[in-house]
Parts: sequence; structure tokens; C-alpha cells
Amino acid sequence: MLSAFGPMSIDMYLPSLPTLSRYFTAPHLAVQLTLASFFVGLSLGQLFFGTLSDRFGRRRPLLLGLILYVLTSAGCALSPSIGVLIGLRFVQGLGACAGLVISRAVVRDLFSPKEAPHIFAAMILVMGLAPIIAPLLGGYLLVWLGWQSIFWLLTVFGLFIFGLVYLGLRESHQPTAEHSLEVSKVLRRYRALLQDRRFMAFSLVYAMCYGGMFAYIAGSPFVFIDLYKVPANSFGWIFGANALGLVVMSQLNRILHRRYTAEGILQTVVLIQLMAGIALFVIGYYPEISMFAIMIPLFVYVASIGLVGPNATALAMTEQGAHAGGASALLGAMQFTAASVSAIVIGSMVMHSALPLGITILGCAAVAVVGLRYTRKLQDPALLMKS
Repeated sequence: MLSAFGPMSIDMYLPSLPTLSRYFTAPHLAVQLTLASFFVGLSLGQLFFGTLSDRFGRRRPLLLGLILYVLTSAGCALSPSIGVLIGLRFVQGLGACAGLVISRAVVRDLFSPKEAPHIFAAMILVMGLAPIIAPLLGGYLLVWLGWQSIFWLLTVFGLFIFGLVYLGLRESHQPTAEHSLEVSKVLRRYRALLQDRRFMAFSLVYAMCYGGMFAYIAGSPFVFIDLYKVPANSFGWIFGANALGLVVMSQLNRILHRRYTAEGILQTVVLIQLMAGIALFVIGYYPEISMFAIMIPLFVYVASIGLVGPNATALAMTEQGAHAGGASALLGAMQFTAASVSAIVIGSMVMHSALPLGITILGCAAVAVVGLRYTRKLQDPALLMKS
């Protein structure tokens, strides 16, 4: 449930992006900044909450983040201007990131490197169900009750998760003074992670694949709703179909692990993503082309995230041990930094066709392929067999 905070906070209000542009008389770029600012909050906040969770345990920082999320979600619903909404979305991202970063650290606390990919795949299942349900629900709330109702529902969702965590989540990491909050020591730990080339290589693959996904999240409402005139309450069905593909692929991961290593699966999947990016780039040159021609490579790219996410995460986190909170934070910060850049790039381009979407997704896929090629130079056969 904690891993659903990101998708719920992002996907539920996607159908309202064109409406927000009209409601606040704001350009598309300003509306996209409500998405980008949330990603920036997620990125920066993970570094903060990851460090706190290593120092004070997982529960207390998590409850703090949930309180912040609930308060700012209510503030978003009451926003009087697009500027205020952008600012509040940033703070909302700070609160939401606690669930994302600490849930990954809890998995690292409780499960072995061999078990971890399967647990991350189960989390991907929840993350995949949220994008199926959230845009559908958001589209109908938008039509029936207005865009503000979306943020009121997120407020209630945050309160519900707070209750579950308070009553049902046991502490998985005992607080230790070893993880000092002194700035120089915190920076030293993050510097050690940045110098861990294997961790950074897999984190780059993870970040770039999600950068492409968030380019799709930011750009698809304008492609389908504005260009192809898909009704806002029907857009969720398109979005949900792609999310369903992600869910199916994440569950296929367990079967594939019977025959292949996590790195072997990644090597194949990122090449498939690259081909999907090339197809979308070519199709984008022809604005008159059928909407269904665009949907096919988008489906392939998004569905493949279900295999990239759990394997790249497990490979990046395998050797991090007691520093799982900081490692999870840096992994997430890279992910949402890539997401922020993708959203800004999409927002800065005029959407007369799917070409901006194709350019961004192709760029992310190409960098992911290069990053994974780099990991082969660092390959430790014994570790790969173990993982």
C-alpha cells in the first residue's frame, strides 16, 4: 500500500491536466510543473527520509511523512492559483516519498537477495493496480465533482494509510547512533554510494526506464485528450490497459527467474524498450496516423517496466545492508529526478503530435541501454549467481 503513494498521487489527477489549464487560465508548461514539482519533492525528500529511517528506524519517519502528505493534499484541493498548487505539490511529494523510500528499505531489512526480486515484483503489482484504478476514478471524479475532489480523496487515502501503518507495521530496523545526522557524515555516506559503480549503473538503468514512463504519464493526457479527443473519463481505460500490462509483466518475473538471472532479464528488456522508443519516434512524424498505432509501442514500453523495476532495484540494493535506507533514497532520487526532467521536457514542447513523447522515451531508453552495457564491465559472476 505504501508503494502506491506515487501512482495514486500522480495518476489520479492526470485526466484533469487539460481542465487545470483552462480553470487557472495557465499554459500547458505551468500545468506540467504541478507534475514536475511533485517529482522534485519525491527526489529531494527521499534523501531526507532515507537518512532518517537509517538513524531512527522505519516507523517514526514514515508516520511523519504521512502527516505531511495528508495536510498538503487538503491544501492542494483549496489552491487559489496554479502557483500555489505547484508549491503544494512539491511539499506533497516530500510527504509521499516517505512511503516509497521506506517500503523499499523494509524489504531489504526482511528478505534475502534471492527473495527480494519476488517481493519487489509483488510491490510492482500494487503499483500497477493503482494506475489502473486511479485515472478511471480521477476521470469520473473530475466529471462529477470537479478537480478538487481528486485531492480530497487523496487526503482520505493518506489518513487511511496512516492508520494502517500506526496499527499494523512493526519496526524492521532498530535505531542506531552509527548513522549520524551530522551533515558531513551524511554526505560521506552518499558519496560512498555515488562511488559504488555497480550500484550507480543499475540505479541509472532504473531511473532512465522510469524517466520514459513519466514522459508517457506527463504527455499522454495531451496526446489522447487534446489531440485525439478522447473524453477525460474514458482516458483512464487507455491508461489502465497499459498499467495492466505492467502488472502482468511484473508477475511474469517470478517465472523468468527460474531460468534467467536478474541481469540477463534486464539486458533483454531494455533492448525491447529501445525498439519501442524507435517505433514511437517514427510514428510521431505522422500526426494523421491512427491513435492505435501510437498505443502499441506505448503499451510495450510501459508493460516492460514491470520487469525492469524489480530486477534493477534488487540488483542495486543487494550489497547495501545496513545502509538500505540511504541506498533506497538515492535510487528513488535518481528515479524522480529523471521523471522531473522528462515532465519538463514534455511540457516545453508543443504537442501537435506524439513526436515529443517519442523523442523523450527514445532518449531515456537509449541511456538505459548504455548504462546496462556498462554494468557488464563490472560483472561479478559469483554475485550474479547468488542474486
